[in-house]
Amino acid sequence: MDDINTAADEESLSRMKNKMKGVIENFIAEEKAAGLSREMRTKIVSELLDDVLGLGPLEELLRQDDISEIMVNGPNDIYVEKGGKITLTDTHFTAESQLRTVIDRILAPIGRRVDESSPLVDARLKDGSRVNIVIPPLSLIGPTITIRKFGDEKLGMQDLIQFGSIEQRMIDFAGICVKLRKNIIISGGTGSGKTTLLNMVSSFIPDDERIVTIEDSAELKLRQRHVITLESKPPNIEGKGAITIQRLVINSLRMRPDRIIIGECRGGEALDMLQAMNTGHDGSLSTAHANSPLDAISRLMTMVIMAGTELPGKAIVEQIASAIQIVIQTSRFSDGSRKITHITEVIGIENGNVQLRDLFRFKQEGLNNSGKVIGSFHAEGHLPTFFDDIAIHGLKLSKGIFNKD
Repeated sequence: MDDINTAADEESLSRMKNKMKGVIENFIAEEKAAGLSREMRTKIVSELLDDVLGLGPLEELLRQDDISEIMVNGPNDIYVEKGGKITLTDTHFTAESQLRTVIDRILAPIGRRVDESSPLVDARLKDGSRVNIVIPPLSLIGPTITIRKFGDEKLGMQDLIQFGSIEQRMIDFAGICVKLRKNIIISGGTGSGKTTLLNMVSSFIPDDERIVTIEDSAELKLRQRHVITLESKPPNIEGKGAITIQRLVINSLRMRPDRIIIGECRGGEALDMLQAMNTGHDGSLSTAHANSPLDAISRLMTMVIMAGTELPGKAIVEQIASAIQIVIQTSRFSDGSRKITHITEVIGIENGNVQLRDLFRFKQEGLNNSGKVIGSFHAEGHLPTFFDDIAIHGLKLSKGIFNKD
């Protein structure tokens, strides 16, 4: 199994899989597989290959494109999310030992571990899917695995229009913001599509720029060629050797980046990000876990305080107001749909608080008979304060898209 876990590349794993498939098929043929149909024999071969070379019963779920999330609650219960709805599957592990083996196979290729002294870990699959693992004593129901699938299909902004997640004028403005090197925070709750949207907004970055991405678990799939991907490192079994997001942000400033993209700000690295944005590294992007643009700003303030520098509140407000220009809010609705609910500009400071102004909003008007969200996108009637910069930089954007609907 160690050879399997450390397979050098996809080609060697494919050869191993084909060889194993032949062995299994020959065994079934020699045993004559009395009473088994061709379909049943194929199913047996597939399940054995998944168990020996893959992630066991999870492999079949990972192959289903309509599944967006897989939730393993101990060996017996596996839930999936399809179309925004969570359902219990008939799939299960044969025993907790099989589940533990699958966990080891997930972690081995990326050099991470989970045990009683370190009972939770974030990881990723080879396709970029995000994985969270929690084992006893933290989990009282046995080992749990949560997989946020990140498919090979690279969605574009036009796909978001077809999904009803955004309008063309909002896309045009987002592209202008990136080209003008505005610093952007993408805000949203759990499962709202922050990382997907970050990938899409990043697609507007010119191909000739050097981009440094920083993440806990590498998920971003940028289309540009000159991309340096940095990933944080947890401590080893002795509790040493950790490389934090904050340290990577500081180091990235020495890597001559044109843009810095932080997968998600969660702690003290927010201060280093803001300082980078305020010292010439404009055009940077990040995400924040928040339910509104105002909440995102409040979260940033809290995270700066977590850095432990004891900056006065006034200085923190000034850092945020000068560093961030745009907040894009994405939300997940009751029908499972995801929509850009706000594009908001940071316009300054008033009475000691960061001032925001909505440029575009989505307004929900109700639900149809099928439970689908009904609503529409609206411009709020405000020009961005930097509108004149668009023409100065040789770009074009109609002033009319900001007229109040």
